[in-house]
Amino acid sequence: MSLKPLRIAALLSTLLVAACSTTAFTTASPTSDAAARVQLEQEARMALKSLYANSTGAKQLGANAAGVLVFPSIVKGGLLIGGEGGKGVLFSGDGRVLGYYSVGSVSWGLQAGAQNFSEAMILMTPDAIRNLNTADGWAVGVGPSVVVADSGMARDITTTTAQSDIYAFIYGQSGLMAGLGVQGQKITRLSN
Repeated sequence: MSLKPLRIAALLSTLLVAACSTTAFTTASPTSDAAARVQLEQEARMALKSLYANSTGAKQLGANAAGVLVFPSIVKGGLLIGGEGGKGVLFSGDGRVLGYYSVGSVSWGLQAGAQNFSEAMILMTPDAIRNLNTADGWAVGVGPSVVVADSGMARDITTTTAQSDIYAFIYGQSGLMAGLGVQGQKITRLSN
């Protein structure tokens, strides 16, 4: 069996992961950085508003949360090896901006395609926010318990049945990503 097709797939996947990377290779001026953060905050507020309009369970959880981390646009793509990346905003329970974050992951397995989606992580306790801010790159699946809620499950979640530290909602998907993969997200606070 020739390894050439596998090498080509790995090279293409590596290029795709690099294209999805949220790391900028240019130095931005403080004004353009501030403008980008204002735009990111507006997009995150619109994405959260969209989630709450379509999920009463998410809206109820958000009303009682210590904070909500919103990634308005995460780009995911891959061919055998894949990656995803995006930037987001952490809002306090009363809507103040607490910080800016990036998310990224690498996955491998039977997968092909590309998609864009939004993700909101509803942090129910101050400890969940503290863990997010004190960890050197917070990996989903390590640390506090995370429940990934789909739209059907979200209808059944209420403030009396909520028992997890964090509820993650993935919504607004566009594009096509097929297959099975193994991955874990890493969330990192961006410097102010």
